[in-house]
Amino acid sequence: MARVVIVSNRVPVPSFRGARAGGLTVALHDVFKNGALWLGWSGEIAAETNTKAKIEPSGKFDFATIDLSEDDYKRFYVGFANSVLWPLLHFQPGLLEFDREDFEAYLDVNRTYAKALVPLLKPTDLIWVHDYHLIPLGMALRALGVKNRIGFFLHVPFVPASLFAVLPPAEALLRMLCTYDVVGFQAHQHLHDFEDCLLGFLNVAHQRGSPIVIDGHPVHVAAMPIGIDTRAFARQAKKAMQGRAAHRLDESVQGRALMIGVDRLDYSKGLPNRFEAFGRLLDRFPEHRLKVTYLQVAARSREDVTEYQRLKRELDRLAGEINGRHAEFDWVPLRYMTRAVTRSSLAGFHRQARVGLVTPLRDGMNLVAKEYIAAQDPEDPGVLVLSRFAGAAEEMTEAIIINPHDPDEITEAMHQALIMPLDERKARYEKLFEKICQTTAATYCRDFIAALSAGSNGGNQIT
Repeated sequence: MARVVIVSNRVPVPSFRGARAGGLTVALHDVFKNGALWLGWSGEIAAETNTKAKIEPSGKFDFATIDLSEDDYKRFYVGFANSVLWPLLHFQPGLLEFDREDFEAYLDVNRTYAKALVPLLKPTDLIWVHDYHLIPLGMALRALGVKNRIGFFLHVPFVPASLFAVLPPAEALLRMLCTYDVVGFQAHQHLHDFEDCLLGFLNVAHQRGSPIVIDGHPVHVAAMPIGIDTRAFARQAKKAMQGRAAHRLDESVQGRALMIGVDRLDYSKGLPNRFEAFGRLLDRFPEHRLKVTYLQVAARSREDVTEYQRLKRELDRLAGEINGRHAEFDWVPLRYMTRAVTRSSLAGFHRQARVGLVTPLRDGMNLVAKEYIAAQDPEDPGVLVLSRFAGAAEEMTEAIIINPHDPDEITEAMHQALIMPLDERKARYEKLFEKICQTTAATYCRDFIAALSAGSNGGNQIT
């Protein structure tokens, strides 16, 4: 069986023991039990970017890491990746800050990843590249003579041609995506938007099920939703209920209904609207006063990006305002923490929560929605409130689906979830649980690797 070589921006270095919430890490660790090589940035800043990877074996994985210079980090990661591609692909063009030097650094760092990877490759390896940081990597590897099959998976949304056109090097990036053998997306809507770009920029009408072809090179494109190991997470949640963290939370809630949100501190997650909605819940539906506690875990990320600093200040203000207006001496309605929490503790917290809030403005998939459902007690399950703009909404239709741009709609969904009778909660949960057992981390990896392993012929020619 061919070895799988994973390439992502960051690598979950085994010597790091902190909490990890990344969906990619969770999905791949749950599946590649027969071994894989994983290459990416170490997270360390060095005097200069190095092209020779450091290898650290850990169980079935070999982790290969490179360090970035301060300038490459700022221009590649903070600059083009997270100040241009991230806001654009999350439908926030007003936050885009394009700098041509940042784009050149983005291309240079991708060439560095390619140079670091080539000496580690075997002729039969399957190369699986992940996410928007590394769109040019396939082209960079081909330029170095790599003949292996190379696939790319986009974990974030894609955008239609009218929005993608905002990006100055839009056509160049689109053509870079088309140098891969396989390109995968989280949801059919993201695939549809990619097809819109193919038509708008390259004048190619893609026919579903057929590859596209650039200069004789076929590219298979498809929606391949990511999942979790549902039953394992369910067991973890049940076990976590006996742990110290779950007991502490239960004692502190004092019998009140618990609502929970678990997100990175990111403007795409819709947290200000969610906080506003909770404040309106206590105003509009006073029967919930003193009877509900909302716990928001929002682990800090990208703290050197200006928009994230601004977001944290806004959430600090909103949390203080809501608690100042509604709290009693023995009740703090909104608990807001920006430290990461271990996945095992979160599993228990999800099981305790009557309502799970997953309300991003845009999201590729959002595995928290699936983890919340997996964690529930089948005899007394909670209710998921889910944004229509999360990739998970395509399959998790039994959740309460909302438009996250309307705080009043979120408020009404919170109220509906809190008062929902047991029989309806169980009916929704059972259908959702069945779905997330069918689309798992294993099926996601199996489907992508199967597509990457297979050759393809024919298709629509792009010149």
